[in-house]
Amino acid sequence: MRIGCPKEIKNHEYRVGLTPESAHELVAHGHAVLVETGAGLGIGAGDDAYRAAGAKIVDDAATIFAEAEMVVKVKEPQAVERAMLREGQILYTYLHLAPDPEQTHDLIKSGVVGIAYETVTGRQGGLPLLKPMSQVAGRMSIQAGATALEKANGGRGVLLGGVPGVAPAKVAVIGGGVVGFNAAQMAVGLGADVTILDRDPEVLERLGIHFESRAKTRFSNKANIAECVAGADLVIGAVLIPGAAAPHLVTRAMLSTMMAGSVLVDVAIDQGGCFETSHATTHSEPTYVVDGIVHYAVANMPGAVARTSTYALNNVTLPHALRIADMGWKGALSADPHLAEGLNVWNGKVTCQPVAEALGLEYVPVAAALA
Repeated sequence: MRIGCPKEIKNHEYRVGLTPESAHELVAHGHAVLVETGAGLGIGAGDDAYRAAGAKIVDDAATIFAEAEMVVKVKEPQAVERAMLREGQILYTYLHLAPDPEQTHDLIKSGVVGIAYETVTGRQGGLPLLKPMSQVAGRMSIQAGATALEKANGGRGVLLGGVPGVAPAKVAVIGGGVVGFNAAQMAVGLGADVTILDRDPEVLERLGIHFESRAKTRFSNKANIAECVAGADLVIGAVLIPGAAAPHLVTRAMLSTMMAGSVLVDVAIDQGGCFETSHATTHSEPTYVVDGIVHYAVANMPGAVARTSTYALNNVTLPHALRIADMGWKGALSADPHLAEGLNVWNGKVTCQPVAEALGLEYVPVAAALA
């Protein structure tokens, strides 16, 4: 199979779909790998590293999209990239379609086979291709929130861990999954006063056992969210409903109960955001202020630590890429029902039910695509 890896073009996105090591594995399996020149510079991998791995370097993305049978990326294709997709071509990347009708309609129109990292499931449950980026984003959310809290950046001027004789910042983490757990770990490590909210009693029990007295847990309902948000210096939105748009758990009305200069970090922004006042930002302009509250909602947070993120991502995406290349997408998805959950669009149809429901589109089961 001919596999193409274009350079990412989203604002300040430095990750790359394939590392030189991943390209080497695909070549060793007998596949041809095309890499756009400069695609790996953001992780410190020059064209020569890809050539040494057996990949062919091409001058532009147009060649990648024209020649590759499977395109491997990190972020969802931008409009100029979507225009180059063709019927039957495999697109293997993060898509996050539920809050993005424009992208969804373009992919439907193209007839592409869209396999989304974020909806592939694991044998032990969870979303293994999303997990490493959730770990990175969760940890980064505390770094970003701490920076936004600095007075020069519009924040309250509060140090997360405080100092002797001065209370630490209060951090509320909404969602106790992978993002929330990693955010809480970082915040606790910095000495903050941390409260984690989740609606799953088993998750709360697990968090309570892990953190013991270092972090508090609360059941996530409207009243408890409102109370924790009102008293927080920093709120981390870490909610995920696989494949679906994130629910708005923090309303605009709640902002008036917060202290001026407090910070909201919306890690769920890829799925539309879990704060009513959220809209996606970039690393160029990461924050904005609504009603005196600083919002951070960068849609590709892990791109800022591109090398760590790319290698963590390739660790989990490469095995599936190899199976798709070796067996063809139908063979690979038929053999692995967990990978089949990643099929979001096919032949002009939506094959992910949460996406179809979120956008009011017809849903076609994956089984129909594999028949």
